Amino acid sequence: MFDDIKKSVADINQSMYDFKDVETDKDFYREEAGFTKEIVEKVSKEKNDPEWMREFRLKCLDIYNNMQMPNWGPDTSELNMDLISSYVKSKTGMQGNWEDVPDDIKNTFEKLGIPQAERESLAGVGAQYDSELVYHNVKEEVAASGVVYTDFESALHGEYADMVREHFMKLVPPTDHKYAALHGAVWSGGSFVYVPKGVKVEIPLQSYFRLNAAGAGQFEHTLIIVDEGADLHFIEGCSAPKYNVANLHAGCVELFVGKNARLRYSTIENWSKNMYNLNTKRALVEEGGVMEWVSGSFGSHTSYLYPMTILQGDHSRMEYTGITFAGKGQNLDTGAKVVHIGKYTSSVISTKSISKDGGIGTYRSSVTINKDAKHSKAVVSCDSLMLDSKSRSDTIPGMDIRTNDADVGHEAKIGRISDDAVFYLMSRGIKEEDARAMIVSGFADPVSKELPLEYAVEMNNLIKLEMSGNM
Repeated sequence: MFDDIKKSVADINQSMYDFKDVETDKDFYREEAGFTKEIVEKVSKEKNDPEWMREFRLKCLDIYNNMQMPNWGPDTSELNMDLISSYVKSKTGMQGNWEDVPDDIKNTFEKLGIPQAERESLAGVGAQYDSELVYHNVKEEVAASGVVYTDFESALHGEYADMVREHFMKLVPPTDHKYAALHGAVWSGGSFVYVPKGVKVEIPLQSYFRLNAAGAGQFEHTLIIVDEGADLHFIEGCSAPKYNVANLHAGCVELFVGKNARLRYSTIENWSKNMYNLNTKRALVEEGGVMEWVSGSFGSHTSYLYPMTILQGDHSRMEYTGITFAGKGQNLDTGAKVVHIGKYTSSVISTKSISKDGGIGTYRSSVTINKDAKHSKAVVSCDSLMLDSKSRSDTIPGMDIRTNDADVGHEAKIGRISDDAVFYLMSRGIKEEDARAMIVSGFADPVSKELPLEYAVEMNNLIKLEMSGNM
């Protein structure tokens, strides 16, 4: 009866995010393409690195040159690293006053709603354009509580320089994988956050990353330290216009959650579909600490993204809630990893994936419970929804349980939109396209509920765009 119902939907129209500004030599500095010792030293000099950081970059470059590309996930052979520029920056530098940001850059972020979001609901904002932050500000009352929120370069040279050096790339060492080594060699931009003991930041901090340059890479580094008994919600947003050449995102996020502290890290990624998103995120949680991840992945040509949590302290816990939407030409390999070290630790991983128009969505996870992590609990749940017969959804869970004194569960579901459900909604006067979008939005609802209102709205809008393609 429903064989004639359209099973596939048009690809997303990215016009809301797919605007771009021409970057001229007059206003922007761009490093030549490739990753050589000379280029790394130029970047280090441009950023006025301390000597230890310059040496660290060169060591990372050696590691990068001697490591193999990953061979177990999506194909990245079309990513020609010799054509990627590692460093593009505005010649105006970073501003603390929004009015001082150059008009073309300011207009980009205003179209994305960043200044409005800052005024309405955020405690502080960092806005990165290509390789460097162009704007950074934090509310006076937040700074007065002792919270430090600054660009990474300022932290590297300021009073928290020793703290930065102590923590930088300790959770994600350059030997972790080839793109981690590359990140260590050419990192630029990003944020440093320190929340002192007992301080609870009532409203979120946010960083937004915009990669505007064609054929460039973005390698921001985010380091957040939430001290004992403190509480923070940090929001990360990303977008880029589409080009006919490959772009690369290989950022790094390192999160340290102290004793009885709590950190929620929310991300909405809407990279363009020429982007290779090879990002690495990792958290270390001390006794009684809580780490919460909320992740939405919309966009990019290819993704490798598996936020990892190390539950080091007794009674520490983590929750990961994520959604991925893979459309035409996309191969998104996402999931989460957790290592239980302390006793009475717990983890909950809940993911949703949607694929359409031949898109490939892969859930890949790793749960490790060490032999001394007794009385630990781990629950993994992954649901996949395929919108047509051309799409693909795979589930690849991995579990390494080294103690009998643990409670572990895994559940996976893969299905398609019910024709009966579509017919029921259409019988109520709802157009087929809208009916399908409603079903998909309902499928994603557990994730949107975990986001702040304005980001839940953005996520639902992205789903509608994916489903309609007629914006």
